[in-house]
Amino acid sequence: MRKIGAVLAMGIVLLGMMAGFKSIEKKKIFSLASTQIVATNNLNVSLTPEEANETACSNLYDSLQLAVAGLSKEAFRYAWFGFQQAGFSKPILAIADFSQSSRHKRLYVIDFLNKKVLLNTYVAHGRNSGQEYASKFSNANSSYQSSLGFYKALGTYHGKHGLSLRLQGLEKNINDQAFERAIVMHGADYVSEDFIRQTGRLGRSLGCPAVSQAEHQQLIKLLRNGAGLFLYYPDANYLSKSKILHQAVAAVQRVVPSNS
Repeated sequence: MRKIGAVLAMGIVLLGMMAGFKSIEKKKIFSLASTQIVATNNLNVSLTPEEANETACSNLYDSLQLAVAGLSKEAFRYAWFGFQQAGFSKPILAIADFSQSSRHKRLYVIDFLNKKVLLNTYVAHGRNSGQEYASKFSNANSSYQSSLGFYKALGTYHGKHGLSLRLQGLEKNINDQAFERAIVMHGADYVSEDFIRQTGRLGRSLGCPAVSQAEHQQLIKLLRNGAGLFLYYPDANYLSKSKILHQAVAAVQRVVPSNS
């Protein structure tokens, strides 16, 4: 009964998500917590709202075969919880899993409404964040490091890198200097398999989440005007300071085993 209830709860959650995306106000895309309370009460199952949300998260992670694609469960879990809080106006989130090597396709563009992975590709980190792996992050101007956290995709412009996407950092004192630092998404020659073969890693940016020239237009068109971007690394300092993830971190600690 518990398993059946969890599946039904997930279905109601996803229906709530679809309705939320069609809402005219769009002040917040989701209100999963209230949806899950209704679901669990109506179904008379012993799932808390946090457990129902975790079940929905796990089922979606498995159905999209993200483990096979290399995205860590932890990265997806925080992306899932944070996306509900950030209030994006499009049901699409790009997740950059910086716990992975830059040799890997560590950028995942997910359509939460239609439950699809739209694109899985390469993304660069800032040159002072690390060599093959990123491990250092900064919000400071001229740091040439990547900044973790959630961003909102704004409009596009044509600059020295061609079509580029402006990004708004949504996390105070974590990535909110993105505009001043000119942190944007753009295409770059050093984001390619040829570059990896020559150097053993991707090239690095001045802090921007640079992507390949071959795919940057497709990617930017998917994200522009309201989608989200989440730059993830298992950094305890970030997780402790992120207001977007504050409730998620507490919820995860309560419902997820430490070895999950």
